[in-house]
Amino acid sequence: MKNILIVFASFFALSVQAQNVDFKAANFKDDKDGLKAATDAIKTGDEFFTLANEAIFQVKSPGLNYELARKEYDKAQKFNPNNGLLNFKIGVCYINSTYAEKGIPYLLKAKELDPECDPFMDFYYGYALQLDGKFDDAIKAYEAFEANYKKADNFNKFVSKRKKECTTARGAVQNPIRAWVDNVPELNTGNNDYAPSISTDGAEIIFTSDRPNSHTPNEVGGYDKDIYSSTLSDGKWSAPKGLKGGVNTPQDDVSNNLSYDGTRMLLHREEDGQTDIYESTLNGLNWSDPVKMSFHISSPKANEAYAAYSDDGWSIYFNRDNDSRTSGFEVMYSSMQSKIQKNYMAAQMISNVNSGFNEGPVYITIDGETMYIASEGNGSLGGYDIFVSKKSQGSWSKPENLGYPINTPYDDFFFAATANGKYAYIASNREGGKGGFDIYKVTFWGPEKNPVFSTEDYLLASIANPVKDNVIEGSVEVKKKSFTVFKGKTIDHMTKKPVEAQIEITDNATGKVIETFTTNSATGKFIITLASGKNYGIAVKAEGYLFHSENFDIPMGSADNMVDKTIELKNIAVGSKIALRNIFFDTGKSTLRTESNAELDRLVKLMKDVPSLKIEISGHTDNTGSATINESLSQDRAQAVVNYLKSKGISADRMTAMGYGSKMPVASNDTSDGRQQNRRTEFEIKAN
Repeated sequence: MKNILIVFASFFALSVQAQNVDFKAANFKDDKDGLKAATDAIKTGDEFFTLANEAIFQVKSPGLNYELARKEYDKAQKFNPNNGLLNFKIGVCYINSTYAEKGIPYLLKAKELDPECDPFMDFYYGYALQLDGKFDDAIKAYEAFEANYKKADNFNKFVSKRKKECTTARGAVQNPIRAWVDNVPELNTGNNDYAPSISTDGAEIIFTSDRPNSHTPNEVGGYDKDIYSSTLSDGKWSAPKGLKGGVNTPQDDVSNNLSYDGTRMLLHREEDGQTDIYESTLNGLNWSDPVKMSFHISSPKANEAYAAYSDDGWSIYFNRDNDSRTSGFEVMYSSMQSKIQKNYMAAQMISNVNSGFNEGPVYITIDGETMYIASEGNGSLGGYDIFVSKKSQGSWSKPENLGYPINTPYDDFFFAATANGKYAYIASNREGGKGGFDIYKVTFWGPEKNPVFSTEDYLLASIANPVKDNVIEGSVEVKKKSFTVFKGKTIDHMTKKPVEAQIEITDNATGKVIETFTTNSATGKFIITLASGKNYGIAVKAEGYLFHSENFDIPMGSADNMVDKTIELKNIAVGSKIALRNIFFDTGKSTLRTESNAELDRLVKLMKDVPSLKIEISGHTDNTGSATINESLSQDRAQAVVNYLKSKGISADRMTAMGYGSKMPVASNDTSDGRQQNRRTEFEIKAN
């Protein structure tokens, strides 16, 4: 860990050697007006400083009080930069802000100028040493505070916690986990950039920033928090842009969590001193005006923040504070609205995960078995750390620290992972960033393997020397279940313009529709994650277009995959032809298998919805075996489909059956994949 004290040593070398200079008339005989202005500024700053300190030791937010105090102290600092107490106060203001790194040199200077300037000098000096990775020296400073400050008993839990953090951090730094943590420069500024939420395919990110915007800054020159988005292309994130629609307001709008399909977002904002959770929906390119959650979640009697979707799609986890307690935010669980009962469930506190200190943002993995939670509680290396809890028999385990370098003595919170769990994004105000909170990418290495000399340098790769994804992915095993991310877009076959379409996912083994959703009306994009161990039929329908079908077989235990598909939909015009990919026959026979029913019934619906359609059902084979047998088999299979349609009430004069054998291949018969594509059933519109 970089030694911050050394970094700032040269800057303060001359001033540290100076004597402590009190704000007394005798020291400023030639500038009485300047002295009065400085002391007045300190007096005003002290009022805010006292309020902020009281909030901190009650485990509450200090609001803008530290910033307001520092704004006044800076005026006095320009007049007299060599007062120990003033440097101490400025250091405390910084160290309790998102710019904690800036407080270290002020506390160092205060300690040199006047080590007894404030009863809390050793406490905050210890914190500065802790942030700088000098854990043994920090513990000594904390012990000195306990020994010298008679009222230390009132702060025992804070001092004890800090000392435990130092011990934990020392061990964690000596035994880092197998992961890289890299700053994402395209997303970050000198302001606070945090609250990342990533799409399941890792290609879209939304986050919160208080960078300058079109709104009016507050009394300390800061801007409200808005929500931004960026897209990953060729390994680089695009320039972030504010979300379109009604999400961003002059209030603080803080993103919490993006739904797994990327069409809904949870956020929180404060209005009239009350923080509540809201939800917004993506409509085309615009996000809807956020709607406050039911009072079961956004209670008028408490503050709620940091909500996350559950794997079931309608339950959420979130944090709630209550004025009757002093333990800060705690993790709760509730339903937004049951798909079955159409009602809300009263929020319940989650056992085992709450520490008695502030809990922070929550993230639930797509399989619903793992919770990542930020916490200031026991086991932290300092500030907020990210912990992990596992679900077993309906209960969550006690959270465990993810370890260094994901966590540091600074604030490390928010956790948003891609569906395969190989990459995650977090926020941290650790040293070395652009300023305040920055967004970082975590790359998990996976289990340690025996060295391979030809690739041993891969472990040194990072942003400076990136490793190709296919090299990393082979060694990463971070979860029990595997998924395939099916993403893409629906477009018009002729114009290539986006088409809003309905996608239906069917379990072919049962014929049950397991998911139905609509692609984005402006972009045609969609994304869904499918569990392994099933054969899926995917049907795409849009008004005025022929439906499109795909078939995916995902074996149990298969490695994580991603399918990126552009689906071209064809207008219902004479000559349009489509392959029915989810019609199955017994090997070498024309007997329809039950897995075909869902696809056939969609064709029945199309014929009934468009009564003017007349179609040809055609059977096709590869070139394996006798041409005569192939033509006969293909004819029988086409007729079997026609017979099924007739059984469902479709008039025979609207259909013909043709068997073409191997005469009309759509791919090469030289490969197994090509032969599989050639073995198909099609229908073509002959009249409409």
